[in-house]
Amino acid sequence: MSTLPPCPKCHDEYTYEDGTLLICPSCGHEWNPAEAPAAEAAKVWKDANGNVLQDGDTVTLVKDLKIKGSSSVVKVGTKVKNIRLIEGDHDIDCKIEGFGPMQLKTEFVKKV
Repeated sequence: MSTLPPCPKCHDEYTYEDGTLLICPSCGHEWNPAEAPAAEAAKVWKDANGNVLQDGDTVTLVKDLKIKGSSSVVKVGTKVKNIRLIEGDHDIDCKIEGFGPMQLKTEFVKKV
């Protein structure tokens, strides 16, 4: 049985050593086990005013946002409940009443 830790990227348990590095054969990720815990910091999402956002928060829009592929606009002050924070260009996954599921950038919202 291997005593090596699983891959921090894909969580595959079949890692192997190559000198001082550990390598994952599934995704090809290489890391130094001595640096891994210190190097990985949890991402913090902040709204337009610098307040920290969390899953389930309620936010309001601080700018009119055009909906791509449509002539409609989500107006400033629209309240969005129960947001979900995700990785990527658009940080917030949510449903806006009257518009449906949508992704927003944190720079265009403020926490209520």
